[in-house]
Amino acid sequence: MSKSKDTVEKTEVLDETANMSDEELFSFVEYHHDDAERTGYSNYSYWKSVFKNFLKKKTAVVMLCVFLCLFVFSFVATAIGNYDYDKLIPDNEHSFESPNSEYWFGTDNLGRDYWCQVWYASQTSIKLAAIVALGECVLGIIIGCIWGYTRKIDALFTELYNIMTNVPNIIYMTLIALMIGQSFLIMAISMTAFGWMPMARQVRNLVMMYRDREYNLASRCLGTKQSRILVKNILPFLVSVIILRMALSIPRTISLESTLSYLGLGLDVNTPSLGILLRNSRAFFLDFPYILIFPAAIVSIITVTFYLVGNAFADACDPKNHV
Repeated sequence: MSKSKDTVEKTEVLDETANMSDEELFSFVEYHHDDAERTGYSNYSYWKSVFKNFLKKKTAVVMLCVFLCLFVFSFVATAIGNYDYDKLIPDNEHSFESPNSEYWFGTDNLGRDYWCQVWYASQTSIKLAAIVALGECVLGIIIGCIWGYTRKIDALFTELYNIMTNVPNIIYMTLIALMIGQSFLIMAISMTAFGWMPMARQVRNLVMMYRDREYNLASRCLGTKQSRILVKNILPFLVSVIILRMALSIPRTISLESTLSYLGLGLDVNTPSLGILLRNSRAFFLDFPYILIFPAAIVSIITVTFYLVGNAFADACDPKNHV
């Protein structure tokens, strides 16, 4: 009975549709650009997968927590210190006091509280490194994408890159320090101006690799704008490299600042930084080793943590490692 009933119902539907016109049977669906490109629904989220893969690397997570604690504590430490970083202790007999209950990191040759100096210097160095890393990232990505995607200017940028990289950065920084001056702003701008080249070179090589893939050729044939191709089709493949370069830029900047300050070409002496503290300790560290140990330990912690975290996060950002 059920089969015969279904058959009757189907016959009635066919009879009804047979007398309907094409306009009644069919209607045009409104066109949506995003719906036309959507091939299917997926629960996959790129950044969710990135953080999921990163959290699997326990060592990198611990190192990230260590750095965050150090950065946050640098602000807390200056607030809970007994003295300001630039304030002289009235009694000159307090010069080179070893660490004790009152002066937790001891005092320097001028009788200043070394605790506040070290942590204020850490703030300065980390801020400088973060600003330079961000500036190098922005400049490197923009110039690298233009350099790699536009064939006409490839030779010009290549020659410019070869000329600039054949001269050591320390020479540029020395000339800037002697001719313009030494300050936080000048050093941040000059480091960014000469530090974007490795990022741009690597981005350029990857853009050249991906720009002529079949899907990009198809996009160009369909009239897709170059900016959209770069942002949507190419840039996602560069995220892991960009993250790695940024992570390595921070300890490199701190090391360069320490070297320049050690040579007397870094920040102004009135602005404590880890490099300046290391420079000042060279004449006293044999007799008073704590003058060198504390800033050197913080520089080492920042360098090691960012190297491990940067490598782990770069691997997590690589789409090939996503399931």
